[in-house]
Amino acid sequence: MPSSVRNRNEKWVPKRHQLKFAFPSDSLTLLFSVSKLLNFLAPPASLAGYVPWNLHEPERGKFDFSGNLDLEAFVLMAAEIGLWVILRPGPYICSEIDLGGLPSWLLQDSGMRLRTTYKGFTEAVDLYFDHLMSRVVPLQYKHGGPIIAVQVENEYGSYNRDPAYMPYIKKALEDRGIVELLLTSDNKDGLQKGVMDGVLATINLQSQHELQLLTNFLLSVQRVQPKMVMEYWTGWFDSWGGPHNILDSSEVLKTVSAILDAGSSINLYMFHGGTNFGFINGAMHFHEYKSDVTSYDYDAVLTEAGDYTAKYFKLRGFFGSLSGVPLPPQPDLLPKTAYEPLRPNLYLSLWDALQYMEEPVNSEKPVNMENLPINNGNGQSFGYTLYETTIASSGILSGLVRDRGQGYTRLRILVENRGRVNYGDNIDDQRKGLIGNIYLNDSPLKKFRIYSLDMKKSFFQRFSVDKWSPIPEEPMFPAFFLGALSISLSPFDTFMKLEGWEKGVVFVNGQNLGRYWNIGPQETLYLPGAWLDQGINQVIVFEEKMAGPVIQFTETPHLGRSQYLD
Repeated sequence: MPSSVRNRNEKWVPKRHQLKFAFPSDSLTLLFSVSKLLNFLAPPASLAGYVPWNLHEPERGKFDFSGNLDLEAFVLMAAEIGLWVILRPGPYICSEIDLGGLPSWLLQDSGMRLRTTYKGFTEAVDLYFDHLMSRVVPLQYKHGGPIIAVQVENEYGSYNRDPAYMPYIKKALEDRGIVELLLTSDNKDGLQKGVMDGVLATINLQSQHELQLLTNFLLSVQRVQPKMVMEYWTGWFDSWGGPHNILDSSEVLKTVSAILDAGSSINLYMFHGGTNFGFINGAMHFHEYKSDVTSYDYDAVLTEAGDYTAKYFKLRGFFGSLSGVPLPPQPDLLPKTAYEPLRPNLYLSLWDALQYMEEPVNSEKPVNMENLPINNGNGQSFGYTLYETTIASSGILSGLVRDRGQGYTRLRILVENRGRVNYGDNIDDQRKGLIGNIYLNDSPLKKFRIYSLDMKKSFFQRFSVDKWSPIPEEPMFPAFFLGALSISLSPFDTFMKLEGWEKGVVFVNGQNLGRYWNIGPQETLYLPGAWLDQGINQVIVFEEKMAGPVIQFTETPHLGRSQYLD
C-alpha cells in the first residue's frame, strides 16, 4: 500500500496526485511533472490517471497504445520513480475531453444509449476492456506492479440512467482479472446514488462546506471504512468567451488541511492538468453550449507547462511539516524561450485546397460527421466538415447545425465540431455536422458533396510545396497559412500568440497544438520544445476569418482575464 503522511490527529493518510492522462514518450514536461510529486513527501506518493477510450480505439476494433498513448510505459515510469498508481479506466472518464472519452463512432447507432447496459454499448465496452485489461492486469500490485486501486466508471451517481450499469462495469473489471481495491467517485449531486456494494465510495469536491456534508454521508453508509476525497478540485477549467478561473492558493491550503484533519485521504485534481492538444477538448451544455479552451492549465498545482506555482510551494511546505523528514531538492524547471516573430509567407485558400483532398462523399441528404462513410466505416470524430450543394434561388436557410457553421456562395456550409459534451444528461445527443435536412424556403436541399476536414497528419501531406502561393493582399478565407520557424540551438518550450488573428487551429511539424480564438480567455498556445527541431520547423495555421501579420512567441503563458472561484 502507499506510503503516507500523518495528519494532525496522527492517522496515516495516503497522499495522491492526478494527471489528466498519459503522454510519456514525446514530452519531458510530464516526466518532470511526475518527478515533482516526490518533492511533497519523502515517502512515495500515488498517481491517479484516466485512460481515454476515444484515443485508444479511434476506429472500432483498432487499438493504439503506441507513442504518446503508451499506457504501460506511463505506469511503469511512475513505478520507476517511486509512485503507486490509481487507474481510472472508465469507460466514461469525463475529464473535460470530447464525449467524456467515449469514441464518437458509438453514435453511429441512432438508438445508442451511452453509459447503460444497452447492447450496442456493452458489446463495444466488452471488446475494449478485453484489450485494455490484458495490458492492465500484469501491472497490478498483486502481480508486482504499481497499480493499487481501480475506479469503476466515473461520477455515475449524477447520471444514474440504468441501475444495472455499474454492477455490469464492476463485473467486467473483475472477470478480466482486476483484483485490486475498487472505487467509485461522485460529487455532491450524485454521491447518494453512486454508492454500490463491494466498492469503496469516494467523493469529489472543492469547498470545506461540501467536505462536511459528504463525509457525514460516507460515514452513515460506510461506517469505519477509509475515507477518501478522490477529486479535490485545485482550480477549474475554462470555456471560450468566459474568464480564466482561478482558486486562491491560501483557500486551497485551508481545504487540504481540513480534509486531512477529517481523517481522509486526498487526491489533488488537478496536480498537473496539461493541454487539450488537437481537437480533444470537451464542452458543457446546460443553459447554453460552451466549449472548453485548449489549455487545461486548470490553475492546478503545476502549470500547463509543468512549472511551479504558489499552490505548489504552499502545499510542499505544508506536507513537509507533516512528514517529519527533510524533503528532497526540487527539480529544475524546463527552460522557456521567446522565439523571433514568424511571418507566414505562403497561403492556400480552403476552396483551392479542395481539389487536392480525397474525393468527397456524395449524398442525397446531409450526413452528420459520425455517420460519414469514411475511416473504414467509423465516420469522422474531430475537426471540420464541409457541406456543398447548389441552389437555384435566394431565400431563407434553416436547419440544425452542430456546433458552428458558416455559409458561402454556391452553398457551402463549413461546420466545426467544437467539442462534444463531456458531462451531463445529453451525451447521447452529441452528433456533429448537419443534423437532418437543411431547408431553403422550407424545401429540403438535395445532392450534397461532403468533405471531411479532420486535419490529421495525412491531411496536410496532400499539400506539397507547389500547391501553395504567396499571400495575396486580400486573402480569401477560410485559408491555410504556411511559415517556417528557424531554431539554431536546442529547442525549448515556448508559447505561441496569434494577436490579430481571429479563430483557427495551429499545426507545428504536423502536431496539432489546438484551437485559438480571439474571444478568449486563452491568448497563447503551449508549444513543447519536444515537438520542435533544431533547424527549420513547419508552422501551418488554419484561419477561418482574419489573419494577423505575424505569429509571436513568449516565455510566459497568457490565459486571460482571471476570475476567482467562489
